[in-house]
Amino acid sequence: MKKTILCLLCFFCFTNNTHAYQTTHQATAFLVPFNASNASFQYSITPESYLVQTNINTGGIFGTIYPFTAEYKTTGKRENNLFKTTSYKSDSQSRFNTRKKEMFYDSNGKPTYRISTKNSFNKKTEILPPPDNIHTTDLQTVLAEIIVQYTNMGFCNARLHVFDGKKNFDIVFNDEGSENIPSNEYSPYQGKAVKCSFYADNLGQNHDDLIFQITPENPIYVWILKDKKTQQPFIAKLEKKSTALGKLVV
Repeated sequence: MKKTILCLLCFFCFTNNTHAYQTTHQATAFLVPFNASNASFQYSITPESYLVQTNINTGGIFGTIYPFTAEYKTTGKRENNLFKTTSYKSDSQSRFNTRKKEMFYDSNGKPTYRISTKNSFNKKTEILPPPDNIHTTDLQTVLAEIIVQYTNMGFCNARLHVFDGKKNFDIVFNDEGSENIPSNEYSPYQGKAVKCSFYADNLGQNHDDLIFQITPENPIYVWILKDKKTQQPFIAKLEKKSTALGKLVV
């Protein structure tokens, strides 16, 4: 569940000019009708580099049942229109466990090894990427790539490759037309919005991972509006119609 919420919330930081900007954004995810989690994002992209940092903590009734806090941070460089990850760190705390992970990359953005920590146990693992792992990045980098694409070109359609050190998979984005969305208790925004969707393709591999619950039949939907003053695109609404715990809305 937390990976689904992370993926949903990370995409919410769509904002402003992607040639060079820095922003912090706040968002709340609802497992209807409950407040499931709160998140903050620090997001920076320049022509030479990028940074994505996401902080999440569960809240309300959901937080009482499943207390969880986490920080995910990705940095990288941009070369010849490619995003190359240079570092990835995660630090999370649940009711019973503290987990940390740090990924180390070569100059081409390929992961070479990771150090994982669960409570007081540390483990270093060498990473041998699959042969087709060319221009593959981590999940937060993929989200940075699609934000740049949409802002510069105005469409979502894309298939972007992810290798997280264990699994090789694709995130697939699709254009879904446009819809008029009303304001409601979950979002104050309204108007004619561009609608996109995305899901995870496991490429035929048998991986038991929650991210693969984001399927073509049950994707995450995204509604994009333009700011009336700046004409810059921003995410007005996100939704996953079905999760193990109910409908998820940001």
